[in-house]
Amino acid sequence: MTENEIAYQIVGASLDLHREVGPGLLESAYESALLYELRERGLSVKQQCAMPFHYKNIMMEVGYKIDLLVQDKVIIELKSVEKLHPVHYAQTLTYLKLSNLKLALLINFNEKFIKDGIHRIVNNL
Repeated sequence: MTENEIAYQIVGASLDLHREVGPGLLESAYESALLYELRERGLSVKQQCAMPFHYKNIMMEVGYKIDLLVQDKVIIELKSVEKLHPVHYAQTLTYLKLSNLKLALLINFNEKFIKDGIHRIVNNL
């Protein structure tokens, strides 16, 4: 599957999840439910993946973690906040750059309409 095909599945699963439970839950609840939805769709999903950080050829143990990694190609960074801020976008783009992946979806489930909370972040796609 291409990154865009995976993203299409992620958006569909996010729409289904939000339609079912709506806004207002903790980020961890959405993360667990989205993990379930994506696996039900036959996708390989890793949760809370360690994000390596190399500085001057040294591996730093700093504890960065990707919320969800789908098919080893697409990062999902989940939020449940009143408003996304520039730091959320910057964090997601940094994860893409550090992992050498091309696509991430930053999803804020705390929106009345989930379509307003889904943002594509690309790295040389």
